[in-house]
Amino acid sequence: MMPDTLFMGQQQIFLPVCESTNSEAQQLLNKNEATEGCTIVTAKQTRGRGQRGNSWEAEPGKNITLSVILSPSFLPVRYQFHLNMAVSLGVLDLLHEQGLKQAQVKWPNDLYFEDKKLGGILIENTINSYSLQHSIVGIGLNVNQLVFKNNTATSLALALGHNLDVDVLIKRLLELLEKRYLELRSGKVAKLKYEYLQVLFRYQEQHFFMVDGHKVQGQILGVAEDGRLALEINKGLRYFSFKEIAYII
Repeated sequence: MMPDTLFMGQQQIFLPVCESTNSEAQQLLNKNEATEGCTIVTAKQTRGRGQRGNSWEAEPGKNITLSVILSPSFLPVRYQFHLNMAVSLGVLDLLHEQGLKQAQVKWPNDLYFEDKKLGGILIENTINSYSLQHSIVGIGLNVNQLVFKNNTATSLALALGHNLDVDVLIKRLLELLEKRYLELRSGKVAKLKYEYLQVLFRYQEQHFFMVDGHKVQGQILGVAEDGRLALEINKGLRYFSFKEIAYII
């Protein structure tokens, strides 16, 4: 099912089974066989990767598991988190359209609904001296799966009470991702950042976090240009890189 896009998903490869769509995307890049927007979709991923080196488990055929190849050479390396913002908003646009108005992004790129994980994003960048050369955007989204080993996970079907057409969702997702990516490419960073903060999980709320092995209370105040999380702790502002802080949920 081809999306109504300029380039996102116009080259589309479906693999019934693969180890990782991000790995497959990298192989296509290595062989110079991918155009920008090339999308690799699989029904079953055997070695899907999540953030922090975690594995990504999904029931075959019931969820969205895909990777999109982008060439954001317009984006300086120091601003690579802007791509995370654009992609996160694209996925949330889809979730909000489906009726999950309270869906949010948990920094840096997990997708949450009512304190449970709906999916995740894994972006792997190739950089040159000053800018991004290629980005492989991996997206996993729980759609029709009803049973999870981890009770902190959920799906669209569980949240909405009915199954959805995965192919239709993929088509729409690619359309919404392209819209957000084009906003980024045209320099609408302030707009993207503002909208990202509006859907940021626990933004401007007092919550507990784990920092250096200790439980601390703090309030998320924003995200720095380099992607670090800004947290107010004991009336002081601290910035945390990925893996330096963990949410307590």
